[in-house]
Amino acid sequence: MNTAPFTQLQVFLSVARLRSFSGAARELGVSTAAVSQAVRQLEEQLRVVLLTRTTRSVALTDTGRRLVEEAGPAVGQTLTALREVSAQPGEAVGRVRLTVLTAAVPYVIAPVVPTFRARHPRVEVEVVVEDRFVDIVAEGYDAGVRLSEAIERDMVQVRLTDAFRFVVVGSPAYLARHGTPQRPEDLLRHECITFRSQTTGALYPWELERGRRNWRVPVRGGVISNDLHLPATLAEAGVGLAYAFEPAVAEQLRTGRLVRVLEAYAPTVPGFFLYYPSRAQRSAPLRLFVEAARELAVKAV
Repeated sequence: MNTAPFTQLQVFLSVARLRSFSGAARELGVSTAAVSQAVRQLEEQLRVVLLTRTTRSVALTDTGRRLVEEAGPAVGQTLTALREVSAQPGEAVGRVRLTVLTAAVPYVIAPVVPTFRARHPRVEVEVVVEDRFVDIVAEGYDAGVRLSEAIERDMVQVRLTDAFRFVVVGSPAYLARHGTPQRPEDLLRHECITFRSQTTGALYPWELERGRRNWRVPVRGGVISNDLHLPATLAEAGVGLAYAFEPAVAEQLRTGRLVRVLEAYAPTVPGFFLYYPSRAQRSAPLRLFVEAARELAVKAV
């Protein structure tokens, strides 16, 4: 079997990561036809089908997924090595591609990236902000930032922030009209602004805890969103109750525009973590980003 040309493999990996021929063409600076031809030639040389294509979508076959998982990291390391040989002694060259939870951006990305780029101007940082679960290996990311419960156990985890709480909040006007819930079960009788998971499409039950007991309350209401910040904004406007990342609503709580309810049941989570596969530690740009994140991320969120 002939060895697949490296350039064609790069093109395929770009299409697989973006799930788009046109997106890969824009990223690589070539035509969509050139991208399609490169992938077709790779499939012909390997005698396999790597992608299933329709007029609306691109999906990996099992063989394509296996090629991404096995060749993707090696290709990334090769490209990094090619960039690094052109660098001056001690100069870092390459790219760090991150998937980051929306709520973590102000505490991890905003304080870290400016200083990191000033220190390492030849390291490109790509940040994809998304709230779904992500397979960072299959989708071509170097690392991610998530809550620890959303991270696969075989990943290296680096704590970036302290623990924090999720709280149920409402506006004074809403509570004056509808009353204040005293127990988790009371939420079932309230208008709750719900969150739809970008991963599963299911409505997220509000998680509460007290002592050793835990609740997953299947709240409902007239507004559903897949955005983590919109519910608190609507709660401030009196639309209903919201389940919020406490540091994100600190100003509204301080000024009284929002009020905590069921505070004795507010669950605590360990904080935000940067995570990556153990083999990725060989990447100098990623090692430098991890060092900067440890130093510069806002610890007390």
